[in-house]
Amino acid sequence: MAMTIDVEHLGGNPPVTVVALAGELDASNYEQVIDVVRTAYAEGSRGLVMDLSELTFMASSGLFAMHSAVRIMRGETPPDPEEGWGALHQMAQDQDAQASNVRLAAAQEPIARVLDRTGMLRLFALDATRADAVAAVQGA
Repeated sequence: MAMTIDVEHLGGNPPVTVVALAGELDASNYEQVIDVVRTAYAEGSRGLVMDLSELTFMASSGLFAMHSAVRIMRGETPPDPEEGWGALHQMAQDQDAQASNVRLAAAQEPIARVLDRTGMLRLFALDATRADAVAAVQGA
């Protein structure tokens, strides 16, 4: 199944972009997610909510895309996917500092389980709803 990406730019302080992923996030499309986040940051967004309510599958490349999103929103260069294991090691090192401006929302149980088992929830907060995640990013 293909993945669709819907992007919504919200105002506020900081300006927040909501990226809603639907379908399967895998090696065939993870770079699109990175590009969307890179564009949002370049256009001034400093908060990111990834709405996972319609995401049904996430491969390891999806974890890489999410880690890249955190790095981009910190103003850092994301790891090079061609580095393979080196990129995964960078993910492990970064998990010590949870990003306050990047939150995940409404993950279905299988996706939440992958995020938990891989340690990614040390990198992201996971909120029950998109609205909760937006409010948390904006400090409401």
